[in-house]
Amino acid sequence: MEILRSSSIFIILLVFVPALIQTKADSVYCSNPRSRCYGKYIECPYECPSTSYGNYKAKVCHVNCDSPVCKSYCKHRKPDCNGPGSACYDPRFIGGDGIVFYFHGKSNEHFSLVSDTNLQINGRFIGHRPAGRTRDFTWIQALGILFNSHSFSLEAIKAATWNDEVDHLKFSYNGEDLIVPEGALSSWYSPEKDVKVERVANKNSVIVTLKDSAEIMVNVVPVTKEDDKIHNYKVPSDDCFAHLEVQFRFFALSPKVDGVLGRTYQPDFQNPAKPGVAMPVVGGEDKYKTTQLLSANCLTCLYSPENSSNQEMTSVTEYLPLDCTRGASAGYGIVCKK
Repeated sequence: MEILRSSSIFIILLVFVPALIQTKADSVYCSNPRSRCYGKYIECPYECPSTSYGNYKAKVCHVNCDSPVCKSYCKHRKPDCNGPGSACYDPRFIGGDGIVFYFHGKSNEHFSLVSDTNLQINGRFIGHRPAGRTRDFTWIQALGILFNSHSFSLEAIKAATWNDEVDHLKFSYNGEDLIVPEGALSSWYSPEKDVKVERVANKNSVIVTLKDSAEIMVNVVPVTKEDDKIHNYKVPSDDCFAHLEVQFRFFALSPKVDGVLGRTYQPDFQNPAKPGVAMPVVGGEDKYKTTQLLSANCLTCLYSPENSSNQEMTSVTEYLPLDCTRGASAGYGIVCKK
């Protein structure tokens, strides 16, 4: 009888020991008074108990302090081309209002994607026009960002053929080339700690964080042979049209924000994309065209850093967590480690 009882206790211990030694989940404190979840501690799920991982393929804990439900969830740290704020493919956007639309622009020209008083994000479009077509096939090849009187750019490097073992990303800060060492989780900070670039894979995938303003998840991808066949792009043999897949999260946009994507975050925006249409295309190339990747001279551009301190905030903002064990440069909220 004693043997059976001891065996039962041993089995129970085996069952419960893993639970006892399981890493406790982080809790995120929503510290921004403008957020809906202000003052609340939100615990991460045990499926993804941490807001960061050494394994770049693992999902991490994500908390949106402006969500009405005030809950955490697990997500990969790469662009979701089917989520709000995304710009992928040739180019297909999903606005802040959740509506899908296409903006084709023109090959080898630049367009304002987001323009606000303290933030300008432009895209350089590349592409080609096969014989018999009336417009270019286009993709976003580069992003140019003006922020806090500084400039930052990232671009996909042109390649004849795609090689997963080669990094196709190029960066610049204030006009100078910037090197972000290859390797998952390697990172770079600007001298003022207001811009962070973090690799989330060994090559071709990064997250750019603009302090208190935006998070930008970026992948570099080619136009594949399958894409070419499905869409009849007829891409030439000497160019795989390496381009960007992007997803934006914004934290402090003004009600007057403009740009191809930015205007969809206006509180009273009426999207001109026609519902029920397979490929709802919106125009406006003339309104959003800029002369350079790092300029804010389009007809609808609002960027004016000297006015940023007077900016009125909207209720559509989101807030990133701050891991307080890493200091103030790690993020923009508070993560409580247990």
